[in-house]
Amino acid sequence: MLLEAIYHRPKQNWAYAYNETTLHIRIRTKRHDAERVELIAGDKYDWSGTMTTVEMTVLSSDALFDYWEASIEPPFRRLRYAFRLTGSEGEVYFTENGFPAALPDNPNTFFDFPYINKVDVFAPPAWVKDAVFYQIFPERFANGDPSLNPEKTEAWGGKPTPTNFFGGDLQGVLDHLDHLVELGINAVYFTPLFEATTNHKYDTENYMRVDRHFGTNEKLKELVEACHKRGIRVLLDAVFNHAGRTFPPFVDALKNGEKSVYANWFHVREWPLQVIDGIPTYETFAFEPMMPKLNTENPDVKAYLFNVARYWIEKIGVDGWRLDVANEVDHQFWREFRKAVKQVNPEAYILGEIWHDAMMWLEGDQFDSVMNNPFTNAVLDFFGHQSIDAKAFADAIGRQLAAYPQQVTETAFNLLDSHDTPRLLTICGDEVDAMKLAVLFQLTYPGAPCIYYGDEVGMNGEGDPDCRKCMVWEPEQQNLELLAFYKQALALRREHAALRSSDIRFLQAADGEDGGVIVYERRDEAERILVAMNTRGREAVAAVPAGGVWVSLLEEQRQLEPVAGKLLLQLKGYGYGIWKQLN
Repeated sequence: MLLEAIYHRPKQNWAYAYNETTLHIRIRTKRHDAERVELIAGDKYDWSGTMTTVEMTVLSSDALFDYWEASIEPPFRRLRYAFRLTGSEGEVYFTENGFPAALPDNPNTFFDFPYINKVDVFAPPAWVKDAVFYQIFPERFANGDPSLNPEKTEAWGGKPTPTNFFGGDLQGVLDHLDHLVELGINAVYFTPLFEATTNHKYDTENYMRVDRHFGTNEKLKELVEACHKRGIRVLLDAVFNHAGRTFPPFVDALKNGEKSVYANWFHVREWPLQVIDGIPTYETFAFEPMMPKLNTENPDVKAYLFNVARYWIEKIGVDGWRLDVANEVDHQFWREFRKAVKQVNPEAYILGEIWHDAMMWLEGDQFDSVMNNPFTNAVLDFFGHQSIDAKAFADAIGRQLAAYPQQVTETAFNLLDSHDTPRLLTICGDEVDAMKLAVLFQLTYPGAPCIYYGDEVGMNGEGDPDCRKCMVWEPEQQNLELLAFYKQALALRREHAALRSSDIRFLQAADGEDGGVIVYERRDEAERILVAMNTRGREAVAAVPAGGVWVSLLEEQRQLEPVAGKLLLQLKGYGYGIWKQLN
């Protein structure tokens, strides 16, 4: 075996408490190198009386590695452990000290998980495992109260620009909650609702007041209560990395310079606050002068923002926060932020905007989850851009599954497009059938899927501002067949717990001529389900090992039985099928 490829370390995604009694232990080996991996474990204070051997299984694989996992319940909530790896040329042992010639009798050199402390167990809100989010850009969803329209509001459905307005508001959302219920949505994520000058509201002026063009704090509370009556949770966007140019403390700093009582609320390189050759003399989001970066190490700034976070949960009843530009804010701020939020509502969902690997924010002391962009990129590359084949796609997903603890995967925020990106249909070259496959994978994958408003009726659009078009409400302008597909897929996810479980395994994901076909298994204790997709335009046949009788979840009464131990799955171009094994 290639010893250089073998890797493990205690904590993070390699050894963690899944709950108060159970540890998950993982190890990495070169792909197809180890034939068997065993966990040798016991209590450090009673090794001879508790030592046991647990067979490990392959959790996932990527292009280079296999990731093995074992679940174990330490008898006394602590564990010493080593690994025995068997390959074609024999076996090796792996401990914290490396690769001993034989397993030592004394476990002092083994890996150590000192103790499962209850307070350290990372437990994201359980409701998120079953959530399906719907992202709403409020200014473009529905105009329910024209009396709130900004000056020069344009006719609904016009061409969006970075600066124009169409009058979307909270009443418009209230008027269309039935659409969300009928679609199968049980959680809503709003981009910013607070007072600001722009149509996107990421330049906050007043964190304690709903923007006057959207409504009032009371109207938002009415909307939240109406959502809750329908079983819909509500997530707000928190822009705590930066404020807006009209934020009163920044206005004061602009006016009074270094003498301002708010001078230390911001990161100032040079006074006065100004822009020189396109670069502000103060830190901002990117180099945007109208978005000054907040000094989240300042005690007064922290107190102010924590009060904001508590207010909207405690007084208005929202169910959590999506945190904008979360990776540019210091970790200590987020640790204190989590405590402030969870004291008000332990079940509030804290979601960070992190575009890359986010393990350092997901150890239970900061976020509950992140926007799962590595997942997004893999799905778009395979189904949309078609720039990778099935093997590369499965490798990317396998790497992602191994990157985080199971509870993170179960509550990951899985999006395919948003207000920041081209719309999914456009990414798929306006090929609706290709888009359907991307959505079907999203809705049969672990975690919480998020649908961007209007995708379900066939809206397209390039990047900002084109992706922020007004919602299409006229049935004759909607793709009703696509809408029916969304409803069916969401109903299947809701009805079959296996499609929401964390267990996903690829049974076929080849390269070359068959590189457009994937077949994967979803299972829990009660169900075993196969999903097959052909992401290319020509017909294909998938042959996967399986036993028993399988019934289609899409076509009534259609059953499949294996031939010579394999299921033969006929897939037309851009075709798909979902089958459940009969007990």
